[in-house]
Formats: sequence, structure tokens, C-alpha cells
Amino acid sequence: MPSIKVAILGFGTVGEGVFRILQEKREEIKKSTGFTVDVVSILVKDKAKERIPIRGAQITDNIHEILSNPEIDVVFEAIVGEEPAYTYLSDAIEKGCHIITANKKMFAKHGPALLKHAEFRDVQVGFEATTAGGIPIIRTVTNLLAGDRVKRIQGILNGTSNFILTKMRDEGFSFEQALIDAQQNGYAEADPTDDVSGADAFRKLMILSSLSFGQQPDWEDVPVVGIDHLESVDLKDTVKDNLRYRHVADIWKDERGKLQATVGPVLIGANHPLFSIDGVDNAVIVETEYLGPLTLVGPGAGMYPTGSAMIADLLHVIRQHEAVMVPN
Repeated sequence: MPSIKVAILGFGTVGEGVFRILQEKREEIKKSTGFTVDVVSILVKDKAKERIPIRGAQITDNIHEILSNPEIDVVFEAIVGEEPAYTYLSDAIEKGCHIITANKKMFAKHGPALLKHAEFRDVQVGFEATTAGGIPIIRTVTNLLAGDRVKRIQGILNGTSNFILTKMRDEGFSFEQALIDAQQNGYAEADPTDDVSGADAFRKLMILSSLSFGQQPDWEDVPVVGIDHLESVDLKDTVKDNLRYRHVADIWKDERGKLQATVGPVLIGANHPLFSIDGVDNAVIVETEYLGPLTLVGPGAGMYPTGSAMIADLLHVIRQHEAVMVPN
């Protein structure tokens, strides 16, 4: 049975999720693709840190030990921040590795460069997990673009914010109480600034902009507002009028063909597709020229939705390249 060797960069929530799914679904992946997938290297910051049992993989804090291994076919990247993630992935592409990333902060800024580099080296870039958690929005938009044109994308792109707004509205939690609940459930980081400020949703919107429109608006021109200024009384009062606050990221082309975008809390009514999206769910409305509006809904936060999206990218890479994959 031919084997595909993979490395995981970063072993926090997302990296561990990828590892767990690869172990749990090993036989299913083998039956589906004809390949076994072996994790041979995991990059960590602290080798001495206590973590789940890992067999058969080298634990290292040295990226060069991974990039110098000619057996590695695919690199999963689950590091926080732009650097060193961008440099590591650029080097992996140069070595001829397919890459799969969940790093929206890095990809929003450097995604176009990585895609161009990968095209030159004839390798694949998987970035489904950068946007909307478990919703296959990247693959969906890519398929739509083959015969249609995207006119607008609107959605709830941050599961943490949506969870907090739901708790504040339904249970009367203060923002601070809802945030603590989100952290205790693993939906929010110890530093939740990117989630509650709107920065995370903004970056995901920029990734979708590059994919859908082939460009991004000037970042400085996009108003970005978070949810940290809202109070539970604001949310409860809207219920009387059958309205709900949703944190919405929105991008479209105006009548002059210029990209316009906004990110922030929006009051919506019961007839809006985003009205019923609660908890950590994300939802994306893609409006196209021929199909009209298409709404996709799914979990947007947590270990397994993100990890599952990265595994879906791996399966796509395998199927795209199975004819040229050389068994190790």
C-alpha cells in the first residue's frame, strides 16, 4: 500500500485535531484513496511539554529537520500568526511539498503569493480551514467560479462572536460572562481580541475576496467593528421587535465595479437567512450572477471542524495528484 508522509507544524488545538482525525480515520482514508497517511514529523515550541501519546512521529522544535526530509509529501500548518508560518510554508513549497493551512491571519496577507509560488512549483495549496470552520466555502466558491460570477458574499465568519451574542441574547449573560463561557468551552482563545474585535472575520473576508473577485479592497478602507461594546440589554430589547444582532462580514462590487466591504454587528429580521444561525455556527451567503443566493451553514469553532476541513483538503490533494504521487 503506497504511503503519503505528512508533517504537522504546530500542535495546539488545530494541530492536535488534525493528528487525531488522521489516526481515527486512517482505515477510511486508506479505503477511499488507496493510500495510507503517516504523520512522520510534528513541529512544536516546547518538546518537554506534556501532550497526548504520539507514536511513529518525530517531535521536533527544529523546522530544518522537517524541511530537509525528502520523504515528506504534505505539510499541515497550524501556527498562530504571520511568521514564521509564511516563511515555513514558502520553504515547504520550494521543496516540492503540498501545503495545507488553517492560518487566516497569515493567508489573508500572503495567500496570493503562496498560491503563485505553488503554481510555479506544481504543488497544491489547501486553505479551506482558513475560512468559516467546517463549511466547505472555499471549494464551493471555486466550483461556482468555473461557470458563474460571484456578486456578493455575506456571512457570519466567526463562531466565537456568534456564540457570545447567542448567550447574551438568550440567557442574559453580560459580554464578559459569555466570553468566559466561550473560553471554558474551548471556543475562544485565552486572548480573544481577534475574535471579539472583528479582526478574525475581516481576515476571512479578505481571503474570500481574493478567491471570489481576484483582489482585495484596501484594508484601511474597510470599517471593522467588533462585538465587545454590546450589552445584553441591547440584544434583549431587539427581541421585542423580532430582530437579532449578528456579526456580519459583507463584500460586494458597487455600480462602479469597486469592491466595498464592511465587518460589524448588524440588526436583521426573521426573513434574513442569517437570523436563525446560533451558537458557534457560521453561515455564508454567496450570491452569484446565475444561481442567485446560496447559503451554507456549519460549525465555525473548535478542534474538529477546523481539523476536518484540513483533512478534506488533504483528500483533495491526494485525488488531484494520485497519478503522480510516488510511493515512499
